Amino acid sequence: GASSGWVCCSGCTCLSLLIFRLRWGFAGSATARFAHFVRGARAALGYARGLLARAPSHTPGHNPLGGWMVLLLLASAALQAGTGLFSNDDIATEGPLYDKVSKATSDAISAVHQANAVVLLVLIGLHVAAVLYYLWYKRENLLRPMITGRKEIPAQPLPALRFPGMLRAAALAAIAAAALAAILSF
Repeated sequence: GASSGWVCCSGCTCLSLLIFRLRWGFAGSATARFAHFVRGARAALGYARGLLARAPSHTPGHNPLGGWMVLLLLASAALQAGTGLFSNDDIATEGPLYDKVSKATSDAISAVHQANAVVLLVLIGLHVAAVLYYLWYKRENLLRPMITGRKEIPAQPLPALRFPGMLRAAALAAIAAAALAAILSF
C-alpha cells in the first residue's frame, strides 16, 4: 500500500515500543513486571479509598490503580497499533498491511482505529492528570521515577527488587524489532 512515511514510521515505532514493553513486563525489572503491579479489583478499590489523603503512598513501582491504568494504556495502544497496520484514510495514507485485507475490512478497521484514538487520548489525559494530582496534592513526584527508575521511599521493609542490566533491555529491544519486521513481512 501507499503509506505516508511519517505515519507509518510513527506507528511502527509505537508498535515496536509496545512489543518491547510487553516483553519487559515479563522479563524486565522487578517493578516493571506485570506480576509486581497487577492486583485484583479489591486491592484497587482499597487503594482508591485512600486517594484523598494528602500523604504520599510510597509504593515501590505502580500502585494498584496505576497498574490497571498501565493495562488499559497498553491494551488501547495495542489496539491502535494493530488497527493502524490495516487502516486507510481514503486520501493518501494506508497502513503497511492495508493490501492484505479488503477495502471494506480496512474501512471497518479504520473506524475502530479512529474511535480508539479518542479512547487512547482520554486515557493519556487521565494518566497525566493522575501524575499531576500526585505531584501537587499528595506531594509525591511520580515523574522522576518514570524517568530515572529511582524512587525514594521512607525506611520500611521492602521486598528484594531485581533490576536486570542494559544487556537484557537491548536483547528485548532486538526481539521487538525482529517481531515488528516479522509482522510487516506478513
